[in-house]
Amino acid sequence: MPALMALPSKIQWITFDVYGTLIDWETGIYDAFRREAARDGFTLGDRDEIIGHFHEVSREVESGSYELYAEVLRRTAVEIAKRIDWPLEPSRAGFLPDSVQRWAPFKETAPQLRKFVGKYQTGLICNVDDKLLGQTRRHIPGDYDLVVTAQQVRSYKPDPAHFNEFARRIGTKKGWVHIAASHYHDVEPCLKLKVPVIWVNRSKAELEPGQKKPTAEVKSLLDAAKLLGL
Repeated sequence: MPALMALPSKIQWITFDVYGTLIDWETGIYDAFRREAARDGFTLGDRDEIIGHFHEVSREVESGSYELYAEVLRRTAVEIAKRIDWPLEPSRAGFLPDSVQRWAPFKETAPQLRKFVGKYQTGLICNVDDKLLGQTRRHIPGDYDLVVTAQQVRSYKPDPAHFNEFARRIGTKKGWVHIAASHYHDVEPCLKLKVPVIWVNRSKAELEPGQKKPTAEVKSLLDAAKLLGL
C-alpha cells in the first residue's frame, strides 16, 4: 500500500521530534532507573521491560489532565517502581526528570542536524516542558526558527495541538515536512492532518494491521538527509 501523500516538491520547513529522534532517551531513561535502583541495592530487570513499562505508563499519564512533563516523569517513575516491586519512596521520583539533562544525542544527530539547519527553516515539536527542553538544547546544535512544546499547547502528542499550533505560526501546511521516530506520537497525527512525515524507524518496527504508512520511512537521520538531497 503506497503512502497517502508525497513529499512537497518545494520544502521550506523541516521540523523534528526530539526525544527518540534526536536524543537517545531510552538509554537515558534506563540508565537513570539503574542508577537510582542501585542506591537501594535493587537490581533492575531487562532493559526492554523497563522501557516497555515507561512507554505504557507515560502514555496513560499524558492522556489525563495536562501537567508539566517533569511531573509526568515523576508519576511514571513511581508507577514503574510499583510494577517491578522496587520500594521507591515517591519523594525520590525526581531522579527521572533530573536525568533529562544527561540524556545524550544519537551519534549522528549533530552532523546531520547541521545539514538541515543550513538549508531549511527548522523547528522542534516535542512532548516536554520548556525547562527540560532547555536542558536538552545544549546537546542539539543549531538555532531553530520555531519551537512548540507540550507546555505551550498544554497537551501531549498524539493530540494534534502541537501540529495545529505550528501550522498557525507559519500560516500554512505547505512546504512543511516533519521528521520523527514515534509512529504513535508523530506519524499518526501528521497523517491525520495531512502533514508529510518521514518516519525514522531505527528499531525496524513493523506496522500493525490498520496502521498507515508514513510519507517516507528511513533507518536514520542520515538516510532522511539523503532522501532530501542533503
